[in-house]
Amino acid sequence: MLDWMGYRGEVKSRVGDLRTLVPEVMKGYGALAMAGEKSKHLDAKTREMIALAVAVTTRCDGCIASHVEAAISLGATKEEIAEALGVAIALNAGAALVYSARTLDAFDNMSAK
Repeated sequence: MLDWMGYRGEVKSRVGDLRTLVPEVMKGYGALAMAGEKSKHLDAKTREMIALAVAVTTRCDGCIASHVEAAISLGATKEEIAEALGVAIALNAGAALVYSARTLDAFDNMSAK
């Protein structure tokens, strides 16, 4: 599939380019990304499990590489990550079901006019 470590390095390099080109945007992103670390109720590993599930649902390879690296550093196991991914899989299927119902509703609404 991918050389994830190599890919992670490439992403970091390109993010560095953005830091030079649009420093204020990157400063804002950094503040947003770091805000979660001040959580009082979830530990860092739990936040990384959530981040991985979200990364899968948003289809972000860069996020996957970044948060797998962080999860490993926090001691996450393959089994824990798999359980988090199971949540992402269930929600993606659920989202497709809900949006399918919305599509039928749109069809009924628009074809009645």
